[in-house]
Amino acid sequence: MPVTAMRRAVTESVSGLPRAFWWLWTSTLVNRLGAFVATFMALYLTLERGYSASYAGLVVALHGLGGVVSSLGAGVMTDRLGRRPTLLVAQASTAVTVAVLAFVEHPAAIAGVAFLVGMASNASRPAVQAMMADIVRPEDRVRAFSLNYWAINLGFAISSAGAGFIAAYSYRAGFLIEAAMTMACAILVFIKLPESRPVRTALEKAAEPEVGLGTVLRDGRFMGVVGLSFLVALIFQQGSLGLPVAMGEAGFTPADYGLAIAVNGVLIVVLQIPVTRFIEHRDPRRLLVISSVVAGYGFGLTAFAGSLGVFALTVCVWTLAEIVNAPTQTSLVVRLSPVHGRGRYQGMYTTSWSVAALVAPLMSGFMIDRFGAEWLWGTCALLGTAAALGYWGLMRKLPEETPPLTEAPGPAGPTGPTETTAEAAAGATGVIAGAAEVIPAPPAAPRADSVAAPHP
Repeated sequence: MPVTAMRRAVTESVSGLPRAFWWLWTSTLVNRLGAFVATFMALYLTLERGYSASYAGLVVALHGLGGVVSSLGAGVMTDRLGRRPTLLVAQASTAVTVAVLAFVEHPAAIAGVAFLVGMASNASRPAVQAMMADIVRPEDRVRAFSLNYWAINLGFAISSAGAGFIAAYSYRAGFLIEAAMTMACAILVFIKLPESRPVRTALEKAAEPEVGLGTVLRDGRFMGVVGLSFLVALIFQQGSLGLPVAMGEAGFTPADYGLAIAVNGVLIVVLQIPVTRFIEHRDPRRLLVISSVVAGYGFGLTAFAGSLGVFALTVCVWTLAEIVNAPTQTSLVVRLSPVHGRGRYQGMYTTSWSVAALVAPLMSGFMIDRFGAEWLWGTCALLGTAAALGYWGLMRKLPEETPPLTEAPGPAGPTGPTETTAEAAAGATGVIAGAAEVIPAPPAAPRADSVAAPHP
């Protein structure tokens, strides 16, 4: 029966993941449900406050710049202080700064607080991704990152629809609701998530130096992946930047763009889990090569769109690439990162997307104004081709996966000692683990940074 098959597919997609992952997933979902500032900042400044479009663009750019600044710093905090403290500081700071943004009125104050909101809201990403890598088995990481990406898009889709009604009533109410929900995430992290940062033994410290930002920058293979991630991010950013401008110049209304881009969110919510089941054990190099080409040429096809239906069809094409690319690329970053440097590596990876968010508006505006939208879509196709070739060359002889922590060696959280992987998985699937049985850790597998592509 189709219902039985669907139920089995859902069960297999979510089973076997530790309980801590699901609390982290819930925190991500709640956080994205309250995402109001990033969606309505420009409308708030122009419609509610009466500022010019140029000033609104400056504030939005400062918000993005804050994310660039915080990515690397948050990565360092994640490794030095731990995943849990970084999450707490980032989410609590986001809640406070968003609440302040609801009440400031002076243009300089708004710009400064928007920059702080960008810093705080982006600081949690390296910690979330590093913690997820700590607690999830290597063979489950693509699935875990995919489920987290699904939560991000589900939360964003729901919040975008609901926030529109809230904005019609009060923009300030929207900011305060986001602040409250973000603070709820911070409380959830404090109560439910124990620290997962690996603790290095004295022997490990003597054998391997600490990972610094210089170590990350000298890691040629990884920085190549960061550069390719930047190219891919430039492509996907055009869905919210170049596409609405091009559709507007072609005579389509904002409502038409809303319908076309809604296809992106719907497809991700509907297809992310089943597509992940299909790709999770396949060759990541092939997946990244194919998804880069499909993304580039999916946007390239927009040059030939003349009706709303064709625009929506092009959105379908590049959304499929996004569904494949996002979890595969995040899992690759973990695979290339030494265990004790995951925060810094994730911070550098996050920076590639933050910088792309700053460069993409300049690129799309310049190309559309000077040469026309067709040149922008052709450039997207070239960028996708370049990224595909880059992934093909960089991903030869990938290092082996890093084994997960069977029991997190960090200090116990407020809920008690950290669960073992087996106990946590049992909790996630509704099976009650044995009373106090502790499963010994398996023998350590080769470290990711000790084979094939050694880290400096």
